Amino acid sequence: MKPIKPHSINELMQRVSNIAGLTLGQLASHYQFKTPEHLLKEKGWTGQLIEYALGATAGSKPTPDFEELGIELKTLPISYKGKPLETTFVSVTPLLNVTGMTWQQSNVRKKLNHVLWLPILGERDIVPFDRTIGSGFLWQPSAEQDAQLQRDWEEQMELIALGRVDEISGHLGDAMQIRPKAANSRIVTDAIGPNGQIIKTLPRGFYLKTSFTGQILKQQFQL
Repeated sequence: MKPIKPHSINELMQRVSNIAGLTLGQLASHYQFKTPEHLLKEKGWTGQLIEYALGATAGSKPTPDFEELGIELKTLPISYKGKPLETTFVSVTPLLNVTGMTWQQSNVRKKLNHVLWLPILGERDIVPFDRTIGSGFLWQPSAEQDAQLQRDWEEQMELIALGRVDEISGHLGDAMQIRPKAANSRIVTDAIGPNGQIIKTLPRGFYLKTSFTGQILKQQFQL
């Protein structure tokens, strides 16, 4: 039976507590989900399974996963030592009509306003079925973290507005980077070019760097 959406933060956190310590395989079997042998072609599988089990409702809409609670769910693959193994996708980067956009109204800020982090032991030598779900926790950015994210967002969005999208690389940003987000290089989208004309480029996404999410884990678990 499909879980209904949680009606309160307490109810959501009770569900989070109930799945802590289970493996992805155990959780998948409970809901008759098929567990892939590896996640190369099914990168989103873990997130989809957890969303389903916890009763998330937003799907692919640009709103937080638990719309009524205003909470975004992020699964975070971690190493044996509790360090994030990969960057965390936040939202698609707008590449057109960006003049006048502000950090306060951005999708990124809305998504990161209140996050339920769910660490999952994700070392490459553990097959998806045996990966253990950790203790999920709620997080809101501190004033300092919010300012750091805002700086990164503004610096990179300014380059997009100036038609310099192709100068953006993963090296930019202290907490958050922009990088291509496409299944393959044949997928292209419109963006502003150097002279204000429309050019074709790869779709981009905002990603939190592992140094930033590592700090969040450190704060939470006093690692």
